[in-house]
Amino acid sequence: MEVILASVFSAIIIFITVFSMVKVLIIAFNRKEISFRKLIIFSTSSIVIGLLVAYLLPFGYQKILDYLY
Repeated sequence: MEVILASVFSAIIIFITVFSMVKVLIIAFNRKEISFRKLIIFSTSSIVIGLLVAYLLPFGYQKILDYLY
């Protein structure tokens, strides 16, 4: 139960962070500070990394709790 709650709250924080990163990248694109290609690459990579980390969180938390108990 603890692992599920910790994973859910951590995933929420990660998704908020990724959403904010994409928002910043869109602002940078609108100001012509980055190109469209960089916008796509950076947005895609931040979304994929965020999803990967959120997917692997329960396994990491489970390992930590196994060591503690």
